[in-house]
Amino acid sequence: MQSRERSCDRGQAVLLMAVVVVLAALVAVGLADAGAVIVDRQQAQTAADAAALAGLTGGRAAAAELAASNGAVLVSYEQHGFEVTVVVTLGRVRARARASDGP
Repeated sequence: MQSRERSCDRGQAVLLMAVVVVLAALVAVGLADAGAVIVDRQQAQTAADAAALAGLTGGRAAAAELAASNGAVLVSYEQHGFEVTVVVTLGRVRARARASDGP
């Protein structure tokens, strides 16, 4: 009787181990994707900040050029007096920055 129970248990252990491996792989993929989004968000914000500052002195063309040099695309550029607001995208992330050259 004991040998019959042991043979059934062996199959269950293999199945349980396969489930654990699949779950661990899914968690690893999820963490990698979340990490990539965090990196993209930081890079997009850096590109937006730089583009807004460049836009103060060089206008839309300078903002677009600096955004592109940081790997982003300039989506929106607005200048009102001494203030520039830009929106850039990098991958799946969108970032906004404002720069001012006045009081």
